[in-house]
Amino acid sequence: MKNLIGTAVLTALLATSAFAEGVVHKVAIHVDENDPQVMNMALNNVANVNSYYESQGDTVIIELVAYGPGLKMYIPGQSPVADRISTMSLEMENLTFAACENTLNGMIKKAGHDITLMEEATIVPSGVVRLIELQEQDYAYVRP
Repeated sequence: MKNLIGTAVLTALLATSAFAEGVVHKVAIHVDENDPQVMNMALNNVANVNSYYESQGDTVIIELVAYGPGLKMYIPGQSPVADRISTMSLEMENLTFAACENTLNGMIKKAGHDITLMEEATIVPSGVVRLIELQEQDYAYVRP
């Protein structure tokens, strides 16, 4: 009976693509400060997490969510990390950048003109809600 259960569990595991192709990790990284040191630390976390899991033969999906003052990291001409974002976006297909629409709308209202974000950034309705959604999808949460 014990061997039958063990065989059934092993068969079920082998049938899943996650087991056959390695483990899939999901990570949400949060930036809400207009601080170059925090932005660089977040991007360092992205690079280090990606490198570690690649070296293990695993897959990692990473989403960096910026809102509040942290949204400045996605504004061309104001972002101290624009070059890193562009480079990392080209090198890592498993990395996405989410930008809070609530914050963007507040910045536009305050500035009195449109504000364009880097093409790498995808606008989400709310940065906080996006982080909640990702955690509900079993993403690990990191705040540098």
